Amino acid sequence: MARSSKQVPEEDFEEHIVDTDVGDEMRSSFLEYAYSVIYARALPDARDGLKPVQRRILYTMDDLNLRPDRGHVKSARVVGEVMGRLHPHGDSSIYDALVRLIQPWSLRLPLADGHGNFGSQDDPPAAMRYTEVRMHGAAEAMTASINEDTVDFKANYDGRETEPAVLPAALPNLLVNGASGIAVGMATNIAPHNLIEVVQALRHLITTPQADLDDLMRFIPGPDLPTGGKIVGLDGIRDAYDTGNGSFRMRATARIENVTARKKGIVVTELPYNVGPEKVIEAIKKLVLAKKLQGISDIKNLTDRHKGLQLVIEIKNGFIPETILEQLYKSTPMESSFGTNAVALVDGQPRTLGLKEMLEVYLEHRLQVVRRRTQFRRNKAAARLHLLEGLLLALVDIDEVIQLIRGSDNPADAKERLRSVFDLSEAQADYILGRTLGSLTRLSSLDIEREADELRRAIEQLDAILADDQSLRRVVGDELNEMAQKFGTPRRTVLLESSGQKATSASPLEVSDDPCWALLSATGLLARTSDDSPLGAVDRRVKHDTIVSAARATARGDIGVVMADGRIQRISVLDLPALPPTVQSPNLQGGVPLPEIPGLEGTALALVGLRDDGPGFALGTRDGIVKRVRPEVLSRDSWDVITLADGDVLVGAVELATGDEDLVFVTSDAQLLHFSASLVRPQGRAGGGVAGVKLSTGERAVSFGAVTDMSSAHVVTVAGSGSALPGTQNGAVKVSPLAIYPAKGRATGGVRCQRLLRGEDGLLLAWVGDGIPMACATSGSPVELPAPTDRRDGSGVPAAQPILAVSGPPGGLPQPVATDATAHTDMQD
Repeated sequence: MARSSKQVPEEDFEEHIVDTDVGDEMRSSFLEYAYSVIYARALPDARDGLKPVQRRILYTMDDLNLRPDRGHVKSARVVGEVMGRLHPHGDSSIYDALVRLIQPWSLRLPLADGHGNFGSQDDPPAAMRYTEVRMHGAAEAMTASINEDTVDFKANYDGRETEPAVLPAALPNLLVNGASGIAVGMATNIAPHNLIEVVQALRHLITTPQADLDDLMRFIPGPDLPTGGKIVGLDGIRDAYDTGNGSFRMRATARIENVTARKKGIVVTELPYNVGPEKVIEAIKKLVLAKKLQGISDIKNLTDRHKGLQLVIEIKNGFIPETILEQLYKSTPMESSFGTNAVALVDGQPRTLGLKEMLEVYLEHRLQVVRRRTQFRRNKAAARLHLLEGLLLALVDIDEVIQLIRGSDNPADAKERLRSVFDLSEAQADYILGRTLGSLTRLSSLDIEREADELRRAIEQLDAILADDQSLRRVVGDELNEMAQKFGTPRRTVLLESSGQKATSASPLEVSDDPCWALLSATGLLARTSDDSPLGAVDRRVKHDTIVSAARATARGDIGVVMADGRIQRISVLDLPALPPTVQSPNLQGGVPLPEIPGLEGTALALVGLRDDGPGFALGTRDGIVKRVRPEVLSRDSWDVITLADGDVLVGAVELATGDEDLVFVTSDAQLLHFSASLVRPQGRAGGGVAGVKLSTGERAVSFGAVTDMSSAHVVTVAGSGSALPGTQNGAVKVSPLAIYPAKGRATGGVRCQRLLRGEDGLLLAWVGDGIPMACATSGSPVELPAPTDRRDGSGVPAAQPILAVSGPPGGLPQPVATDATAHTDMQD
């Protein structure tokens, strides 16, 4: 292209030159840049807890109808829509924000559901062209009722579209998911919290607006981090809640156990927030190479999707693992600090907020959202009622209406004649004219009257909410409670005082001494329910687990854990994490592992109530010994309930209800014996029991339990080869009613309960209990059991995968069984 040779006069240039001071220009430009970073990128809004890019992502996914019940779409599509319509910045920053909304170790309650490789705590995600995304259920709650005039909209960057200035946010996202960001001259760093605790605090603030910080900390004792772990020292938490600035120490969750037959090791299962296992491994290696840390022979990262985080640190013989663990806390990221700087936008201005201020800002936002939504629905119902009332007036003389319309020259003439004859408004006349002649003749006045009555009742209820502030607050509180029930999960992070004692929340769910149930799962997790609801209606199949023992207790009481080595360990029910209220399928993945509680190293067989009355407990050992223990609760934390012979261990324990139950032994050579508990005389703690079942040479008891109803009790046996490695063979499973086996006297040999086929030299596992049994695999997933058979000597059906445990209905759970492999490990230990 040829350039123009026209010369521009020099005086024209001089006319457009503006003489500006460099200092003023730098100051003005820097302020504009700082303003853009602070308000449009780095800081969250205190109302919905979202930065602009996060808000635009959720709004775009809602606009694209990417609901949780719809299929995933490419992440690149969402990123492109956000960038093209609302966020004029790079696609990498948008995708990074989207990835963070998906990662469960980044947010306490993820807002997006991803499909594909979204990275780990150490590794970046795959490119957005390879991953897929859709909204999470919590994101739906954040955008719910956005089309009902609940929030203000503003123009986007080019003025062609509008975007919400804030989301309705039915969830208190700022506290639940926290926030982090670096602006110009300021930064924010807010820790995540537990949704149930935050909702409890908000509901308390609704009814008691004058509540102080101490009142609110009864409900929110501290952060609840996505990665779990421990928080040591609570002084910094209170400072952060009071002033918006404070610091607390996060500590990894670790236990000491035997990693080989001769070596002990430290197993790390939870790390501090924003700390990945590779960072810890690298720090340990540097210390070992610099000879600043001794006693570590190897470190392995066994983390996977099934077991979760598992970092195994092997300790050399001669070194004390507890001492090395303290050195790791001191010198590696296994213990790190979290500095709180609660800065968020309030009315468009950055402010440092304390806990009560954050709750009050969110609560005021929700009150405004619900008020505007109620007004919108009231206006919509009133507009619909107005149209129906006009239609009802016309239907009184439908023939005249039809004749009037047919006799009009044009629609405008028909509208005016309708309005004048029937005294209708313009909207009512338009509505009638908009309907076809056929629809007018088929309309039922009764249906219209019914709909009009429903609208009048709805308007009356909505007017009551708008007229009474307490009613409005009650609606907000009820909706928050629904969010807690729907999305709430048990606390993951343990709070410890400076002395190392566990801190507890004083919320109604966790402190009042209400009746509850203590639960033990097949994988060794302990938890408690939040109330005393009957467990018989609860589905005992939980995510990757099954409940194998349940005991009635109170929230401030104690329960006993019967261990395989013949002792009862007393534990406080308050130390167990509470399951969310109204949860119908308790997910004990939020429970505390047995080794996390002092004294519970080894195999736990049963949870029992501690009381000095009643028929006591029944115990069965691998050598076929049975014992009834008189109820006796000591002041100690641990005491023996049976004197075991050398090499003997318990295989079952059960708390008796009446003393007339049937006690059942199953032996390794597939013999079953049951007899009345009344045939066993109760003994004291020092007693060694009496002969329960007669064993053949080289055989052992693999199961012991008790049943209360012979007509509903079942027997589950799993046969296989005793020479195979534990957990490697599926075995052959047989289910049969207990009623088909005749009762025999104590200390006899029993009757056959399963025929052993070629390659099966004994039973790997057995269970006897009331109700329909359910099995859990060693991988954690449920295993379907075959239908019951009435053949006492029938053979088993091949199992789909190795079985870890079997349980019955939670309301009257028999105690868990210990496999021979587990008992053998305990003997070695």
